[in-house]
Amino acid sequence: MEPLVNQDNGKTAGIISYLTIIGWLIAYFGFHQSNKTSLGSYQLRQTLLLHLIFMIVRYGLGFVLGALWLSGGFFSLVSLLWIINVVFFVLWIIGLIGAINGEEKPIPLIGAMAQTMFAGI
Repeated sequence: MEPLVNQDNGKTAGIISYLTIIGWLIAYFGFHQSNKTSLGSYQLRQTLLLHLIFMIVRYGLGFVLGALWLSGGFFSLVSLLWIINVVFFVLWIIGLIGAINGEEKPIPLIGAMAQTMFAGI
């Protein structure tokens, strides 16, 4: 009888990493640490930068531009935040499709930067 061999090529870690920052932590510590693969590392680097930039831009901009809301610019703030959400959602979908297909395809705008910034993952 042959021993069971893990056939996962990092695809599972890549897909799970797209499911919020908590999903990233689960993918990194639960899947990637015990089975480091090129695809898993690639996707983890991309999603880490995507999650970080989203949190900084979305919540930082919301906080900073909150003063507009107080001064009557509520519509402008809501419109800007809606556009930001749509842009990040599209980037997230592109990355998730790449992870599902098992491709090392960079997310537009941030993919190449993520590979150099988090080369240690």
